[in-house]
Amino acid sequence: MSVDGQGRSHWFDDEAGPVVRPYAMTRGRTTSVAQHRLDLIAVVVTETDAGDPETDPTLSPEHVEIVGLCRTAPQSLAELAAELDLPIGVVRVLIGDLVHAEFVHVTRPVPPAELPDESILRDVINGLRAL
Repeated sequence: MSVDGQGRSHWFDDEAGPVVRPYAMTRGRTTSVAQHRLDLIAVVVTETDAGDPETDPTLSPEHVEIVGLCRTAPQSLAELAAELDLPIGVVRVLIGDLVHAEFVHVTRPVPPAELPDESILRDVINGLRAL
């Protein structure tokens, strides 16, 4: 907070521009229609037959930007939040909207419990070396 020459206080300087609260971007929602468990490392991929998000009047500019970022390359939830400079919770809701609208889909990495045991991998390496 700063104080101007006339003793009035300002929360933001003139260069900050308009401030939009995160809940305004999600229309006050904390969850989306398409309930997905979105971890920070969940990967968002654009649907191959997805249309142009800019023509959908229900999507916000943030929705359109997410689709654009994912068209270039699949992005993790954490990468999208960092790129958009938005809280994780907001990005989760926005991605849920896009999944529901079939613009993107979400994949999750293989859980560690489903990965091969380290001893099996060592045996495979040793077997290959023995050849």
